[in-house]
Amino acid sequence: MLHFLVFLLLRRVARRSDSASDNVLIARICGPVRVALVALALVLVAQRVTILEEWWAVVARFVMPVIAGWIAIAVLHALVETMKIRADITVADNLAARRKRTRLSLFSRIATFVIVFVTVGLVLLAIPGVRDIGVALVASAGLAGLAVGAAAQPALKSLIAGVQMALTEPINIDDAVVIEGEWGWIEDIRTTYVVVKIWDERRLVVPTAHFLDSAFQNWTKKTANLLGTALLYLDPATRIGPIREEFERQIAGNRRWDGRVKVVQVTETMRDAIEVRLLMSATDSPTLFDLRCDIREGMLEWLADNQPEAFAATRVMTPAHAALALSDRAEPKGA
Repeated sequence: MLHFLVFLLLRRVARRSDSASDNVLIARICGPVRVALVALALVLVAQRVTILEEWWAVVARFVMPVIAGWIAIAVLHALVETMKIRADITVADNLAARRKRTRLSLFSRIATFVIVFVTVGLVLLAIPGVRDIGVALVASAGLAGLAVGAAAQPALKSLIAGVQMALTEPINIDDAVVIEGEWGWIEDIRTTYVVVKIWDERRLVVPTAHFLDSAFQNWTKKTANLLGTALLYLDPATRIGPIREEFERQIAGNRRWDGRVKVVQVTETMRDAIEVRLLMSATDSPTLFDLRCDIREGMLEWLADNQPEAFAATRVMTPAHAALALSDRAEPKGA
C-alpha cells in the first residue's frame, strides 16, 4: 500500500514536469523498490517471530544481494536512458550525440555485466560448499586457472574489445560504414558484437573485435556531411557547357542538396565515350543517395530532350560513307 501511494504521487509529479527523464526513472525503479519493501517488511516481521528469524537469516543471504543488484541495474539503465534522451541524433549535426550514445551503450552494458557478476558472486559465496570450492580453486590455481582462462579466452577477448571500442571510438551509433563489401549504418553496438543495418533492411552481425583487427570504411567518422557522384558516359563531341548549366539549375532546386559542393568535370576520355562526373554534397548518407538518384534521372531526361546526340553510341562507317568523307575534305573551301 505504501509503495502504491508513493509511486502514485511520484507519477503525478512527473506528469507536471517537462522532462521525460522523470517518467523513465520511475518506471525503471518501480519493480525493484516494490520487492525491496516486501523484503523490508519480512525483516521487521522476522525480528518478532523466532521461527521466521532463523528462516530469514538463511534466505536473506541470497535475496538481499539479488535485490541490491536489481536496484543498481534499474538505476543504471534509468540514468542511461535519461542521458540518451538528451542526446538527440535526429538533428542534422548529430556527431556529438552519436558519440555520446555509443559511449553510453557500451559502458552501460559493461557496468551491467560487472553488477551481475558481483551479484552472482555474492549469492554463491553465501553457500558454504561453494565457498569451500572457491578457496580450494584459489589454493590450486595452476592448471585450473589455465584451463578456465583458455575456455574463457573468446569471451574475454570480445569483452576487452568492447571496452577498447568505447575508448577509441572507431565507430559510433548511426555511422555509415562499408564492411565485408556491404554498405549500411551502425544500428547497435554490444560488448561482443555490432549490428550493421544494410541498405536493403538486412542486418549484418559482426564481432566487435573485427572493427579493431580489420580495415573497414567509415564514411561519417568526423562529420555526417558527404560527397557523392553521378557518372554520365557521353559522346566525345558532347558540349559540356549546357550540361554544367543544367546540372547547377537542377541541384539548386533540390531540397536534398546542402549548398556546399556542385561540380561538373570530364574525368576520363575513352575510345568511344567520355566520363562526365557530377559531384555533389549532402548532409548525410541516405540524403546523398537520394540526391544522386534525383540528379542522375533529371540529367538523363534533359539530355534525351535537348541533346539526344550526346549519348555514347558506336558508329559504323561503310565504304560509301568513307569515300564521301574524303571527298568533302578534298573539296576546296571556295568551291
